Amino acid sequence: MQTYLILGAFLFACGVYGLVVHRTIIGMLISSEFVLAAASTNFMAFNRFTAPDPATGQIFTLFIMAIAAAEAAIAISIVIAVYRNYKSIDLEDIGDLQG
Repeated sequence: MQTYLILGAFLFACGVYGLVVHRTIIGMLISSEFVLAAASTNFMAFNRFTAPDPATGQIFTLFIMAIAAAEAAIAISIVIAVYRNYKSIDLEDIGDLQG
């Protein structure tokens, strides 16, 4: 179990680091996906080693995957709308977000 938790912590740390460092919206979206993957890894690890019902962690992981897919679809549509207005996806170029 320790190996899975270390992997989840590493994914979470990479995701948080990416959210802080990346200046583009796409980079931040990818980093948030890392955070969700870390949560899924931890749910599956705890499900495998501690839960009496094997379906619980898998159900949580399926919900996380559905949320990640919905988040990606909405975020890509927002990125396209921002690019159409500002001709850039760099957060520093967008600035005030008033078109």
